[in-house]
Amino acid sequence: MFEALKSKISSLSKIKEVLTEGEISLDDSSLRDTLWEFQIELMECDVALPVAERISEVLRERLIGKKRKIGTSVEEIVREAFREIVDEIFIHSLDFDEFIEKTEKPILLVFIGVNGTGKTTTIAKIAKRLLDNDYTPILASGDTFRAGAEEQLREHAERLGIRVIAHRYGADPAAVIYDAVAHARARKADVVLADTSGRMHTNVNLMDQLRKICRVNTPDLVIFVDEAIAGNDAVERAMRFEREVGIDAHILTKVDADAKGGTALSVVYETKKPIAFFGTGQRYEDLKKFSKDWFLKQFLGE
Repeated sequence: MFEALKSKISSLSKIKEVLTEGEISLDDSSLRDTLWEFQIELMECDVALPVAERISEVLRERLIGKKRKIGTSVEEIVREAFREIVDEIFIHSLDFDEFIEKTEKPILLVFIGVNGTGKTTTIAKIAKRLLDNDYTPILASGDTFRAGAEEQLREHAERLGIRVIAHRYGADPAAVIYDAVAHARARKADVVLADTSGRMHTNVNLMDQLRKICRVNTPDLVIFVDEAIAGNDAVERAMRFEREVGIDAHILTKVDADAKGGTALSVVYETKKPIAFFGTGQRYEDLKKFSKDWFLKQFLGE
């Protein structure tokens, strides 16, 4: 009886609020279904489950007690609050072109990630972007582990008309990259783009090797490359690479393969490191600079 009375009093208070103010306060019961549906929508857009859950909880905390004007749907309010959260998640940004312009030359960029995510092709795309902006890039074949890795890098270099520094297979990749930086300094080249062998984040020996590369050469940027369609896997890998090596920025590939944007949101939420580019196709020109506004339009389907 007491519970029923409490519910009746609450209902009367809401009616009074509507009549006197033309708006009503959101409470847990009015938010629950919409937030659950929005959390499902986040996961359908490849947002990692833990990230979707945390965003949903933050939305709940922020919206309880918030006034809703009559005629405004709860869904509209949730989406507007989500935009604010996205602003906070993507507060750290990297303007790649500005970074290249202002950093002392030669600049060393080390690209890391697992096998098969398009890392070597991404390096070639970055080289093309640098060439288009009148910089001189050099490629460093730091993947001395995978058969055919050097040949793949050389093929891109020949197409672009740039140099590759490489040693024999099995050589120390830290030494290869060190020599590439020395070559760039001697030839007054602007940027060294260092490929590294793709490795699973669970491979202890290869992660040790990657730490050595960064310790010996002190990169200006360590860029983690993964697929925009990888979802939870990309988050787990990014977090492991961040803990073991350290990441300065992300590039997400295969955005053209029906990626919904959730991976971008998840990896930035977890690592607090910005996205520099999206890979949008196979051509050298298919590299899109990250834009928060563009991301929101894609993600929310606006």
